Amino acid sequence: RRDVLVLTPWLAPIVWEGTFSRDILDAQYLQKNLVTGVVTFAVEKYWFFIEGFMSSANKYFLAGHPVNFYLFTDCPEKISHLQMAPENHLFVIPVQHDPRWQDISRSRMDILSSYIQSQFQHEVDYLYSMDINVQLLAHIGVEIIDALVATISSWQVTPQQEDKASETHPESPSAIPEGQGDFHYTASFYGGSVAEVYKLSRACSAGLLEDRENGIEGPWQHESHLNRYLLQHKPTRLLSPEYYWDTEL
Repeated sequence: RRDVLVLTPWLAPIVWEGTFSRDILDAQYLQKNLVTGVVTFAVEKYWFFIEGFMSSANKYFLAGHPVNFYLFTDCPEKISHLQMAPENHLFVIPVQHDPRWQDISRSRMDILSSYIQSQFQHEVDYLYSMDINVQLLAHIGVEIIDALVATISSWQVTPQQEDKASETHPESPSAIPEGQGDFHYTASFYGGSVAEVYKLSRACSAGLLEDRENGIEGPWQHESHLNRYLLQHKPTRLLSPEYYWDTEL
């Protein structure tokens, strides 16, 4: 494709529809006998989205390949029986709900790093974090697999571009000086190898803890810290905004 940017300045590929052969990638992935994990959170009113997300992800996320879905929720009793593909497994993990959405956002990175260390590193090779309040509309395949993967925000490719990454307190470790960012990455879909996601989640968790100790509460919470980390630790693969499009656009 010549109509879009397909390579970053640090030579990481940017994946768009039409820039890869899924058949070739599927064959290579199958030879490696890998398992991929998906982490998602459904707390408080977000339990409403569980069935829509899970049914679409079960159908479209790495279809035909083994996937472990790790669903963190404060209301496991509300989850009806979900029919999974034979190669997929759903693990429901109870968590306490926080009274404020800011605290929920803050705790995600801490929970993620803790479970990677205690459980996920022994069960999956790659791990992706996705928001629960979406539905997959088409296949997301092994073209997303790489060491450290980030998704470009759909707001970055619109005329009313918002530099959300810079909208944070300058005293916060997540602050990015104006003009120094690469892309704005959404915290709604990111991942990579278990080892790389562990390092990312640990760093973001530490930054969020520092913010809390200093009384700082940025408007974008863990997304700001994610962007700061990815500025210093360049992703090895970027997913185009096609992979997480905001329906408001």
